[in-house]
Amino acid sequence: MQRRTFIATAAAAGASLAVDPLGVAKDWNLSKIARYPDPAIEVIHPSFAKYRQSNAAIERLYTGARWAEGPVWFGDGRYLLFSDIPNNRMLRWSEETGEVSVFRSPSNYANGNTRDKQGRLITCEHDSRRVTRTELDGKVTVLIDRFQGKPFNAPNDVVVHSNNSIWFSDPGYGIMSNYEGHKAPFELPPNVYRLDPQTGEAVVVVSDMRRPNGLCFSPDEKLLYVCDTGMTDGPQYPHHIRVYDVVYDRLVNGRVFAEVGPGLAAADGIRCDADGNIWAGTGWGGEDSSGVQVFSPDGTLIGMIHLPEICANICFGGAKRDRLFMAASTSLYSLYVGAQGILRP
Repeated sequence: MQRRTFIATAAAAGASLAVDPLGVAKDWNLSKIARYPDPAIEVIHPSFAKYRQSNAAIERLYTGARWAEGPVWFGDGRYLLFSDIPNNRMLRWSEETGEVSVFRSPSNYANGNTRDKQGRLITCEHDSRRVTRTELDGKVTVLIDRFQGKPFNAPNDVVVHSNNSIWFSDPGYGIMSNYEGHKAPFELPPNVYRLDPQTGEAVVVVSDMRRPNGLCFSPDEKLLYVCDTGMTDGPQYPHHIRVYDVVYDRLVNGRVFAEVGPGLAAADGIRCDADGNIWAGTGWGGEDSSGVQVFSPDGTLIGMIHLPEICANICFGGAKRDRLFMAASTSLYSLYVGAQGILRP
C-alpha cells in the first residue's frame, strides 16, 4: 500500500456538467457564490425537510475518474477512500487539505469498500475475483476467492455485521467486459454471500435476484437491504431494492422494499441513516434519476439530491457522520445533511 502522486483537484479538471432538474441551473464548476437552499436538493415529501440542511450546498470535491465507486470514510485519519475501477486504482481524499492522491495502484479493479470493527479496510476486487482485508500494517489478506471450488464472478459491494461476519454481493460485472476487470465465463450464479472471517467459510444468503448489488443493514441489523440492478441485462429485469429479515446467519421473507424510477433507473449503492431511511445512489433513467434518492423506512420516496452524473455509491462521514459522500461517474461529491449515518463502518 503506497501513496503516490497528487491528482489534480476538481478546480483544474475539465469543463462543467450541466443539469437543471428543478428548473434552476446549478453551476457545477462552483465558480459562483452558492445559492441557499441548494435547488438540486428536492423535498418530495414533507418528512424529508428536516434532513435538508438549508444553508449547505452540494460540493464537487474531485473529478477525473472514469467510474467512481465504493467510498468509505476513515474518521481516525480524516480521509475518504474510493475506487476508480476502469483506471485500476483507489484514490484518497483528505478532509484536512482537500487533496486527492493515489492510495493503491494497481487495485485489482477494486469496487466496493467498507471497514470492519477493528477499523481494517475490506475490499471487493473485480479482477482477482476476491474479497480482501487490508491489515493495520498495510498487508493485504485474502479473505475468500472461491465458493465450492469455483471462482467468484466479481465481488461487488460489501458490508460488515457487528458480529464480524462479512456480507458481499457478486453480480459479475467485472467479468462481463475488460473495462472493469477481465472478460470470463460465469461459473457461479449471481448471489449474496455471508462470510465467517474466523473459519473462512461462506454461505449463500440471497439467490433470488438477477444482479444483486448494493447492500446495507438497518440500524438494528434486523433487516438487510439489497439493490437489484438486473435492468442492465434488459428492460424486462428488476431495478428495485429488496429487503430481507435477518435471522441469525440467514435471510428470510424477501420482498420488494422500493421500486426505483423514473423509467429504468436503478439504485446501485445504498446506506442507512440513524432514523432508518435508505439513501440510494441512482441513475440510468435519464437526467432526473441521477443522484441520490431517499426512501423512508416504509419505502416511500421522500427526497432526492440531483447530480449531473449517475451516482454509483455513497457513504456517510465527517466528524458527526452528517456529511454524505457521493461517488458519481467521474466525480466525488459531498453534502452536509440533517441526518446521521449509523455507527457502523
